[in-house]
Amino acid sequence: MKRFLPTTMLTFLLLLSASLAFASPATIKIGALFSVTGPPSFLGEPERNSAKMVVDEINAKGGVKGKKLELIVYDTQGDATKAVQAANRLIKEDKVVAIIGPSTTGESMAVIPVVEKEGIPLISCAAGSKITDPVKKWVFKTAQNDGLAVAKIYEYLNKKKLAKVAILTVSDGFGSSGREQLKAHAEKFGIQVVVDETYGPKDTDMTSQLTKIRGSQAQAIICWGTNPGPAVVAKNVKQLGIKLPLFMSHGVSSKKFIELAGDASDGIMLPSGKVIVSDVLPAGDKQKKSLLAFVKDYQNHYKAEGDHFGGHAWDAVMLLKGAVERGADTPAAIRDQLEKTTNFAGIGGIFSYSAADHAGLGKDAFVLVEIRNKDWTLVK
Repeated sequence: MKRFLPTTMLTFLLLLSASLAFASPATIKIGALFSVTGPPSFLGEPERNSAKMVVDEINAKGGVKGKKLELIVYDTQGDATKAVQAANRLIKEDKVVAIIGPSTTGESMAVIPVVEKEGIPLISCAAGSKITDPVKKWVFKTAQNDGLAVAKIYEYLNKKKLAKVAILTVSDGFGSSGREQLKAHAEKFGIQVVVDETYGPKDTDMTSQLTKIRGSQAQAIICWGTNPGPAVVAKNVKQLGIKLPLFMSHGVSSKKFIELAGDASDGIMLPSGKVIVSDVLPAGDKQKKSLLAFVKDYQNHYKAEGDHFGGHAWDAVMLLKGAVERGADTPAAIRDQLEKTTNFAGIGGIFSYSAADHAGLGKDAFVLVEIRNKDWTLVK
């Protein structure tokens, strides 16, 4: 008996140790790649803030299925190389089960091969259609596709019987994707692109491109880019006395653009998620409750308006929460449950993913807004 007891105890301890080694962790680690600093900080800062805000609120209510969420954020500074390095660190060192972000299309495209190889779900916060088209097994997105934004502008032009447009797009991932969509959808809507100009992300004057547009048959101008370039375009348009309707992309759907463009922003129209006009949406809108709650919550936390971009991160966290609530806490199970998500009323729209659609939104995710007196108005 003297020898039996120690042997039994040793066996028990070994079994307990093995059990603990394979037990589910007390927290669920979620990685995040946001451009908190650098040129795209107007995207990444509200995304970081919103993700932290909603994770803290989930944890304060007990977490998800008894587990707390642990958010690990790395600042990519808008640099694709840094985004790839941070993605590898999140996967190999931090052992995250999913990644939110990056903030931009270029960074997202750079990170995709990493998550596809490692089998980690990625929910991008960028808009480029090519992020999820064609479908990649491990990649989803919350930002509305730029093809849907193009359709919203072209529908308005059809309504106003304007058929000839000039496009001015930035030469980066977002701008290139937008340019492709502007040209690809033109014939379907009876639109003729009479001028096709580009500008560099760091360009500070676009008068040469706009002078060419002024001398063309264009009936409207569509600029596709993210800050600060579109604000320069707006100012140059005003300086040159061009009276054509000026449209921007959803890439400037925040007050930061109005700040940068100043008085030149007045009258500009753009497709946007509904959050910036949530207070004037019809009472029956399925998103309105979530939108108003998000705007109020962000204001209380950060003394600023919750915007379109922060909403992308809010949606990503909540989509992951839903996947975990349905029993998923491993990368593969989370991926499978994300793909089964239907009718989730988020900030960016009503999400329904499927094996054939990892973007999950329809054209009703966008409204057309106009800037009047340095504020947003809803174009009806």
